[in-house]
Amino acid sequence: MSLFRKLVSALKTGSVSPEDWTQLRQQLIASDLGVNLVDQVIEKAKSTKSEDAVSSISSEVSSWLSNKSRILTGDKGITKTILVVGVNGTGKTTSTAKLANYLVKNGNSVLLAAADTFRAAATEQLQTWAKRIDVEVVSGSENSDPAAVAFTAVSRAKELKVDYLIVDTAGRLHTKQNLMDELGKIVRVIQKQSTVDEILLVIDATTGQNGLNQANVFIEAVGVTGFIVTKIDGSAKGGVAIAIEKSSGLPIKFIGTGEQIEDFGPFAQEVYIAGLFD
Repeated sequence: MSLFRKLVSALKTGSVSPEDWTQLRQQLIASDLGVNLVDQVIEKAKSTKSEDAVSSISSEVSSWLSNKSRILTGDKGITKTILVVGVNGTGKTTSTAKLANYLVKNGNSVLLAAADTFRAAATEQLQTWAKRIDVEVVSGSENSDPAAVAFTAVSRAKELKVDYLIVDTAGRLHTKQNLMDELGKIVRVIQKQSTVDEILLVIDATTGQNGLNQANVFIEAVGVTGFIVTKIDGSAKGGVAIAIEKSSGLPIKFIGTGEQIEDFGPFAQEVYIAGLFD
């Protein structure tokens, strides 16, 4: 990722010209960190001794990240329900499968619900992934009521006494009201039988500031508890992760780092920050 490598290298030269600062600023803005945060980094760098650059900037960035828990919430011994939400194309359905695989690999039982009934491909994709990891999927017919699928899935999860129920929701973003109605109905239906422990929003790291706009819409529409950031591997645009947490105060809980089902895991704040300089 190496978001701040050029900045630190420039500081170590001991002399940074106004033109250098302008170029560094432009490069940081291109990383999707956002203009306001870039200006704060530049001001911090200008007042920092070159030998303290990494620790000083690291400390600044750490203060911008969420201080909320990155661990999945829920009571032990009771099925925990996770809704995965996001705009189509962000890797929402794939992330649902990857999360299921991660939980299974860590000794949990999982049931999936294919509540993105408006896209037949989404249901088929989830069913294909589920076969690979030997997990059951509750699904409905194309264009059926997503809330009905969620309701059936909760009943099935209780019957099986699984540790986690993960619901892949529709990603159609017509209007805020449409989004609130569809997702809100799913939440209400689930809450008639159980609790919604997590609502994880999937964001594509390569969409930059548009990802931040998406986050704001979903946060307004439903009670998002955290994020899954996809396509964060080797991207100089990883600054959007900082921008999202600084703006929302909510934690990134998982990241997708590739196309394989194993390319997924918890967001490690210390590793991420270290990667910004390496």
